[in-house]
Amino acid sequence: MKTYIGIITFGACLMGGLSSCNDFLDREPLDQVTPEAYFTSEADLSAYTINAYPFPTTDGYLSSSPLLKDNDTDNQAGTSNNSFWMPGQKKVPANAGDWSWTKVRACNYFFDNVLPKYEAGEIQGNSENIKHYIGEMYVIRAYNYYQLLVSLGDLPIVTTALPDIKEDLMEASKRQPRHKVAEFILKDLQTAIDTYLLETPPGGKTRISRDVALLLRARVALFEGTWEKYHAGTAFVPNGNGWPGDKELAADYNPAESIKYFLGEAMKSAKELGDKMYTKLAENTEAPEGMNAGFVSQNPYYTMFCDENMESYDEVIMWRQFKEGLVSHSAQMELCRNGGGSGWTKGMVDSYVMKNGYPIYDSRSGYSYDWENEGVNKTLEGRDSRIVIFTKKPGDVDFYQENGEPSLCAIDYIFGSPASITATTGFIVKKGKHYSSIMASVESRSTSGTVVFRGAEALLAYMEASYEYYSQTGSPRIDETADKYWRALRRRAGVKEDYNITIGATQMTKEAKGDFGAYSHGQLIDATLYNIRRERRNELCAENTRWEDLKRWRACDQLIGQPYRIQGMKFWNTVYSEDADLMSKCVVDPATGNMSNQSLGDYIVPYEKITKNNTIADQGGYLFTPAHYLNPIGMAAFRETAVVDGDFSSSVIYQNPGWKIQADSGPEVVE
Repeated sequence: MKTYIGIITFGACLMGGLSSCNDFLDREPLDQVTPEAYFTSEADLSAYTINAYPFPTTDGYLSSSPLLKDNDTDNQAGTSNNSFWMPGQKKVPANAGDWSWTKVRACNYFFDNVLPKYEAGEIQGNSENIKHYIGEMYVIRAYNYYQLLVSLGDLPIVTTALPDIKEDLMEASKRQPRHKVAEFILKDLQTAIDTYLLETPPGGKTRISRDVALLLRARVALFEGTWEKYHAGTAFVPNGNGWPGDKELAADYNPAESIKYFLGEAMKSAKELGDKMYTKLAENTEAPEGMNAGFVSQNPYYTMFCDENMESYDEVIMWRQFKEGLVSHSAQMELCRNGGGSGWTKGMVDSYVMKNGYPIYDSRSGYSYDWENEGVNKTLEGRDSRIVIFTKKPGDVDFYQENGEPSLCAIDYIFGSPASITATTGFIVKKGKHYSSIMASVESRSTSGTVVFRGAEALLAYMEASYEYYSQTGSPRIDETADKYWRALRRRAGVKEDYNITIGATQMTKEAKGDFGAYSHGQLIDATLYNIRRERRNELCAENTRWEDLKRWRACDQLIGQPYRIQGMKFWNTVYSEDADLMSKCVVDPATGNMSNQSLGDYIVPYEKITKNNTIADQGGYLFTPAHYLNPIGMAAFRETAVVDGDFSSSVIYQNPGWKIQADSGPEVVE
């Protein structure tokens, strides 16, 4: 018998280490360990749920860390070209791609077996903890569904672990309109919030809490509300032009009402959490180094992202802990010793205003573009302190040696080899960097924690959702709650609190030169909304949010047929290019170069240091095609869900807009 990939029987995996699992698991559901013998104690539930945690954290090297997940956006530049920006290069996979339901089925299997036992009082242990672990699984299922929603859009909604019966599986594989999927996710989260989750979870902040569910709920609702607003009328929303879904399933879809609903829900969840958090933001002392030689915090805002124990930070809602000898990682090797294969873009650095609140191009800001000739340190002088404390500058402490002496950062990290250690743009990422020589020098000895969720996001979510909500009603405004949240964030950043100074001085045509978020559907947005997006960009840099933001804002259409060249720091005609020792390491060569040619301008062009056989260079920079707003479903999914064997077009599922079914085919390219 065939195994179907729509809502296939993935087998059931006991996440507590009782069996292993992959995308398409053994057919036999728990023949070796029966559900009757499991899910009978609080400990069973605890082990299963925590091993099902899907949240991205630092696993292995820096390249796996959320700190680098925004590489290849307008915020950060990595070391290789991303097919997202090369129309025609991204292909439909031969396998199912992101159309994988292993994680969702593991959640449903839990509910199928746990809820009847819970209702019958057959699970032994602390009753509040048992309830909490059930709540955790609702959050886990919601998060897994959210990742699929971001990637694929319309999805099947399945709440039970289905048996391997062809007819049932084929019917369950049918995709539901995305607004119904988002509503389902919000319902799961609300169930967890209202019925199951504790404010303080067993084990502290390394586990899911009620606050985590609130924040995730705000994130999902904001994503869907803004996606539907900015993709309205297109094939990416129900009943839009070219939408491939079943119109009967979307008969209830009212775009205006749906957008208002999701934005309103985002406001509600964000406010409940934000009102607790806006007075508890980690203190920013603006100390030049986050820790002293004894690893004592000199700036809580900085060390919140690199501490070995993040439990005491009120702003941290959830984090992952590492312990030497048990579980550790190697991210600090790159963060502490080199450039880590990443760097802030010039566009992102330019987006940070001066302390007086004015953009750098405003004559009242006090900024001088001549400062860029003097190097990174001078370029960042007088800015919003976030870009200062989270950028590793020449002369900053990389790490403290065992004798307490500092090892210092050098500008020649821009010529690092191999590429994984290069400071790609010259603006080196410092966010999340510890100061330990052991973490810096020994593989798999990093024990710095990873922030999974933090409270500042709730403030940003409310600010954006409320402004968008009021815009939908015809009266865009910053309400009292958004005002106090925004001032709290600017106060912590060391910027003048009155955001109206920044709004009044904002020139959108200048902001658009370095910020894709200045656009939605190819049009410049208003200055107030832009500055809300700017605040989000500046606060959440290197926290794995930028890709989702650009997609939901439809902030890439302006790159259809119009290339954008990512830049870094100014290198040519500066103190750096006049330094003979530094220049002895500089190689300008189309095949082997470690520096972009001056013919491309004075600023580093990180993706064109090597131009031979380089599609980005041939294009003249980033280009975009709308199909890339969603990922394609892989061909195997159509093969296994075809009504007629061999006829993929008879599948009960449909491909995403702009993509074909055939493996290795590219998207429709709009120019």
